[in-house]
Amino acid sequence: MSDTLRARLEAGDVALGVLDNTYSPAVVELCGELGVDFVWLDLEHGGPSPWDAQAVEGFARAAERSGTELLVRVPTADPALVRKVLDTGVRNVFLSRVESATEVQRAVRASRFTIEGDPGERGLASPRARRWGQREGYVDREDREAMVGVTIENRAAVADLEAILDVPELGFVFVGPLDLSVSVGHPGELTHPDVAAAEDRVLEAALDANVPVGGLGFGMDDVNSKADAGYQLLNLGSTTGALTAAVEGWVSAYDGPGRGGN
Repeated sequence: MSDTLRARLEAGDVALGVLDNTYSPAVVELCGELGVDFVWLDLEHGGPSPWDAQAVEGFARAAERSGTELLVRVPTADPALVRKVLDTGVRNVFLSRVESATEVQRAVRASRFTIEGDPGERGLASPRARRWGQREGYVDREDREAMVGVTIENRAAVADLEAILDVPELGFVFVGPLDLSVSVGHPGELTHPDVAAAEDRVLEAALDANVPVGGLGFGMDDVNSKADAGYQLLNLGSTTGALTAAVEGWVSAYDGPGRGGN
């Protein structure tokens, strides 16, 4: 893909996506046909094991078939896991639960063959990402297109934010308000001043550091407001949320004969 998610962010564009929490390759493919820029697979909270390369490859094929990209969130910043996911052909790895720049730096280095003129720590083999040895220019292409980003979702990461933003080749930071609310002692209170202050700090620091910033959209008014504020990577909602709204709407709109007590 020439128009990668990384290239879009580096160009200053806004990328819109959805979270597929059905974990279905068919739904990933459909989302691509509907025109989203990325499909987020959250392998931290559900779905197959991120170590299951065959399962992840199935999602990657579905995304490629319909011209979208995967944003795969992994439950740990383990460099070996970063390499494993990238070798399936996924372009974008999304770290969760990090607390320090050191963790982020190790994960980013694992995604690169070279970094700032020095050797990286990506393994050179012939996996699916290399089309089993058939892809020309594989090393340069991977370093140009692959991207590692990180969720800022706890007080430790906020405290080390400037150092995280300074990690070479960091692709983006993503504001995680749900876990931030837990970390600051107000679980689920997304409008609490402490949660809002943490979100604002991440946004302002990322914009100052010229690092793309992502976030959750809570309705399209919120999505548009966040895009105006400088967010570039925005999740519009989940596939189960969309399905729930559609089916509930159909059922509630029914005004025909009785439904047998349902």
